[in-house]
Amino acid sequence: MPQRLVITGRSQEPRGRFAEELRRLRSERGLSLRDLAKEVGWDASQFSKMESGRTLGGPEVVQALDQFYGTPGLLVTLWELAVTDPRQFKEQYRGYMELESEAVSLWQYSVSRPPGLLQTAGYAREALAAGGLKGDELDQQVEARIGRRTVLEGDDPPPFRVLLSETVLRNSLREPREWRRQLERLAEAAVQPNITLHVLPFGAGLHGLDSTDVMFLRLLDGRTVAYVENDVSGELIEDPSKVERFQRTYDAVRDLALSPAESQKFVLRMLEEA
Repeated sequence: MPQRLVITGRSQEPRGRFAEELRRLRSERGLSLRDLAKEVGWDASQFSKMESGRTLGGPEVVQALDQFYGTPGLLVTLWELAVTDPRQFKEQYRGYMELESEAVSLWQYSVSRPPGLLQTAGYAREALAAGGLKGDELDQQVEARIGRRTVLEGDDPPPFRVLLSETVLRNSLREPREWRRQLERLAEAAVQPNITLHVLPFGAGLHGLDSTDVMFLRLLDGRTVAYVENDVSGELIEDPSKVERFQRTYDAVRDLALSPAESQKFVLRMLEEA
C-alpha cells in the first residue's frame, strides 16, 4: 500500500490552525507584534494572545486582519471554524454541542440563568468564574460560549423558543452595567423573528421543572433529543419515551407562562428598574 501523502504539517485542530495562520501571515510581512498593532489599531498584547491560541479575538479584529493581509474571508472562515469547534468545550458537553450546531429547531426552559445561547460575554464570564474557572481557561470557555451564538445567526436561523423563570431576570450580576447589557440582550432576543420568549412569573405555582434546566433539539433526521441539567450534573437524553415525557412537562410549564408580548413588556420593565 502506498504511503499516505502528508499535504501539510499544519495543525488539523481549528483553534491551532487559526493561530498558525496568524503567525504565518505576520512573519511573511516581516512585522513585529508592535508593528502590527500600529498598522491595524489593536493592542499588541491582543495579537500575542491570538497567535498563541490563548484567545480567538472577536469578529471585528479578525475582519480587520483579513483586510490588512489581503486575505478576504480566509481568517474569518478559520475563526468561525475555531469558535464553533465542539472540542473547545469541556468533554462532558461536546456531544451536546455537536448536536446543537446541527439543530433545525430548539426550545429551552431556564431556571436561574439565561440560556447560554443568549448570554453576553460579561454574564458568561461571571457565571463561569463562579464555577471555578480562571485565567486562560476562563477566557477560552467564555469565547466558546459566546461562539454558540452562530447557531441562531445566518440567513435562515432555526426557531428558538425560550421559557425563563422570573428568577433569571431577578438574579443580577455584581456589575450593574454588565447586568443591564444582559437584560438588553434578552430584550433584543424577544423581538427577533426566530426567537419566541416567555417569562414564567413568580406565583405560577409548582411544576415539573422547578429545579431543572432542559433544552430540546430537533435534528435533521427528525429525531428530538433533550439535555437536562441541575446544580450538580447534566445528561443528554436520546431515548424517545424519556424525551416525550420531558416535552409534555415543558408544554405544561409553557401554559403557565406569560405570552410573548407580555413577556417582552416584563423584560423591558426589568431593564427600566436595573
